[in-house]
Amino acid sequence: MPHHPEPRWLDEDQQQVWSALLALIMRLPGALDAQLQRDSGLSSFEYHVLAGLSMAPGRTLRMSVLARFAEGSLPRLSQVVARLEKRGLIRRRPDPDDGRFTLATLSEEGWEVVVAAAPGHVEQVRRVVFDPLTKAQQRQLRAIAGRIVHAVDPDAPGADAIIGR
Repeated sequence: MPHHPEPRWLDEDQQQVWSALLALIMRLPGALDAQLQRDSGLSSFEYHVLAGLSMAPGRTLRMSVLARFAEGSLPRLSQVVARLEKRGLIRRRPDPDDGRFTLATLSEEGWEVVVAAAPGHVEQVRRVVFDPLTKAQQRQLRAIAGRIVHAVDPDAPGADAIIGR
């Protein structure tokens, strides 16, 4: 019979950290989504897609790059971009450098929507993420989040690398 090692159970402190992290993971998206839906009629994912394009050179990215930036799968991104395209916020076209790829471009109307949504969104992010923390805690959070993301996906690029800054 094969020997299975004893599970590495969490100690009491680790259990408290894990519970706090789960509460954050579960509650933060809802708080961000609620503000964006109320003020702009956008989901967080839709906003992130528009914001990613707004920061890209020429307000254009390949769909595959945009999916990585938005932390979504290509099929999910395609569905959301199709909805945003119907609203006139994004245009898609084949990549002239390589027709196997599709480019997404933020339209002028899409630019106006993201510009209008950004102040309320950044205020909500400040209120729920940055205001409760000291500068040192903010730096710690960045380091902690980066280490966890790297443990989950060692190949995950940072946002700056994705949008070409």
